Amino acid sequence: MTNPPPIVTGLHEIAAGHDALICDVWGVLHNGTQVHARAADALRRFRAGFGPVVLLSNAPRPVSALEEQFEKLGVPSDCYDAIVTSGVAAHDDLAKRIGNGRLAIYHLGPERDRGVFDDLPIDCVSADAASLVLCTGLFDDEIETPADYRDMLLAFKGRGLCLLCANPDFVVQRGAKLVYCAGAIARAYEELGGEVVYFGKPHPPIYQRVLATARRIAGCEAVRPLAVGDGLETDIRGANNVGIEALFIADGVHGEEIGDFTPEALARLFGKAAVTGKAAMRALVW
Repeated sequence: MTNPPPIVTGLHEIAAGHDALICDVWGVLHNGTQVHARAADALRRFRAGFGPVVLLSNAPRPVSALEEQFEKLGVPSDCYDAIVTSGVAAHDDLAKRIGNGRLAIYHLGPERDRGVFDDLPIDCVSADAASLVLCTGLFDDEIETPADYRDMLLAFKGRGLCLLCANPDFVVQRGAKLVYCAGAIARAYEELGGEVVYFGKPHPPIYQRVLATARRIAGCEAVRPLAVGDGLETDIRGANNVGIEALFIADGVHGEEIGDFTPEALARLFGKAAVTGKAAMRALVW
C-alpha cells in the first residue's frame, strides 16, 4: 500500500516552508454554489504572513468571468493576488493559430464559455464546416454524459479534426453533486484515436505561467510554492509533474470515493492514482 500523505489540521502546520501558494478554486475555495469561508480565511492568512496566493483554475473562461462569479458567491477579493485560468491559456493559443486570418471553429460547450474567444477573429461554425474543435464542456452538463457525444466525436475523428480542451477536469463539484467537464469529452475522443491538445492542469505549461505570475508578485526569482487542490488527476498530479509539493483537500471531487478520512483511505486513493502529496486535510482551513 502506498504511503499516504500525513493528515494535518490546518495550513499553518506546513505554511512556513513556502513563500507562494498555488490554489485550486472549485472544490477548495467554493463548490460552485457557495464559498468556503474558512478556506478564504486560510488564503488570507497565508498572504499576510508568507507570500502571494495565485488561484489556478481549469475554468475555460477569462479571469473576468471568475471574478464575476466570485462577487456573486461572496469570495473575498483580499484572499488572493491573481488568477490564472486554462481559458486564458486556450485564448492565447488560439491567437497564435489565427495569425493574420480568421479561424472557423466548432465550439463544443455552453454559450456561457464564449468569453474564451473575446477579441479574436473567430467564426463559430457548424461541426461540418469547422477546421478545429474547441471543447469547453458539455452543452448541458446537468443531464448529459460523454456517451451522448460518441457519434459527434466519431465524425470529428473521421475528418481528422484536432480537439482543443480548455478544461482538462473530468468532473467538478456543483453544490452537492458532480458534473462532467470538457476533460471527459477529451478523454473519450482520445480513446477513439482523436488528437487532443490540453490547456490547464495537470499539464506543465500552465504551471510555467502561474509560477511566472507568483514570481512577479513576489518580486523575486526564488519561489517555493505549495499547490493546494482537491483533484488527484489534475491538482496533485500536475504539482507532481513539475516538482511542486502539494496539499490534498479531501472534501472535493473525491469526497464520496474516500469515505472515512483515514490514512488507510488516503493510501488507497493515492496508490490508485499513483501520485504523492506533502499533506492532506478534509477541508482547507488555517
